[in-house]
Amino acid sequence: MSHQLSPLLTRHLPGAVAEYRRMKIAVLAPPWLPVPPTGYGGIESVVSLLCERLVHRGHQVTLFAAPGSRSSASVHEVLELCHPDEIGRALYEADHVARVFRAVEDAARSHPGFDVIHDHSGFMALAMADRIATPLVHTLHGPFEPATSRFYRQHADKAHIVAISQAQRASAPPGVPIAEVIPNPIDVAAWPFQPDKDNYLLWLGRMHETKGPHRAIAAAREAGVPLVLAGPVQPGQESFFQAEVAKHVDGDRVRYVGEVGGRHKADLIAHARALLMPITWNEPFGMVMVEALSCGTPVISFAQGAATEIVREGVTGFLVRDEQAMGAAVARLPELDPRNCRADVARRFSVDQVAAAYEGAYRRAGARTALLPSHPVGVTMTGPVRSAARGQLAPTAG
Repeated sequence: MSHQLSPLLTRHLPGAVAEYRRMKIAVLAPPWLPVPPTGYGGIESVVSLLCERLVHRGHQVTLFAAPGSRSSASVHEVLELCHPDEIGRALYEADHVARVFRAVEDAARSHPGFDVIHDHSGFMALAMADRIATPLVHTLHGPFEPATSRFYRQHADKAHIVAISQAQRASAPPGVPIAEVIPNPIDVAAWPFQPDKDNYLLWLGRMHETKGPHRAIAAAREAGVPLVLAGPVQPGQESFFQAEVAKHVDGDRVRYVGEVGGRHKADLIAHARALLMPITWNEPFGMVMVEALSCGTPVISFAQGAATEIVREGVTGFLVRDEQAMGAAVARLPELDPRNCRADVARRFSVDQVAAAYEGAYRRAGARTALLPSHPVGVTMTGPVRSAARGQLAPTAG
């Protein structure tokens, strides 16, 4: 495919003009929620930010997503309905991915096709990546568990795999090639900076035990500061919510405001004294942490997963071992400057830096695919081709 040099890219990256060229990119979002999400939806938020910035940087981007999606990219609504209460159901993911692959192959037949597919959709696209000629970049958004580890050992060699944190990369099982680490992006300017805080702590997330809403309640009680809980109660979480959370909600010391989004969410985060993250799992990233820091709101987290990379101890928050230490850390919040919180996250997680990093990943995925035996578009790749793919993995990059 012939490329024209993008004026936007040359303006942003004058020292690397020759490497940054206009690409035709298919971005594959999950089928469950629209992009951007109206409420909870971390992956959808990331996809939205990345699409906007890639378009701004001069690329031709098509977003394949759930109905109701909006973007500066060309939006292709794949399925007829969203499926927020059926997340992970194979029927919808398979239908979604199959339709997108057909659209990508049709584009290649009728005119110059896509340079790359950037997959955020789950497992199906990666499993079938050796059945399509277009190179695929797969971003890992979930943790490595026994079942997913077996899956990635079997299929990870079919694509260019990107981890979203060093913690996630370190947890990859042997035999799973992680090509590089690119963190999730944040558009800091889109979040309100609020240096003057109200007298409440905030917990925001899904009502799941590993997210720790009940531990946040204990920590806030230890600190003697009111707590606001925000986030959805998703299918299967009702019993935990009733047993561990609802009984503590009194509208005064503990308030539950339900799922929040848009300006309400931003204001809630910006005015909180701190965001509490009492997580007990190896969380791969945690978008709510960088959102809070963008608002100048410090983060107090258990030292788990990517929190150890996102939170800078004594600068943007505190890393603690348990609820008692979390409560005690609240008293140290005056030591932190909200301006440092915002500046640090802008320096390390800006959407422009992340988009530039993905441009490099797309090029490396294309170079990797060029080394493989050629196969006609629309014709499945056979076992020997897949074996060749295993022998041509991209070099690891930090």
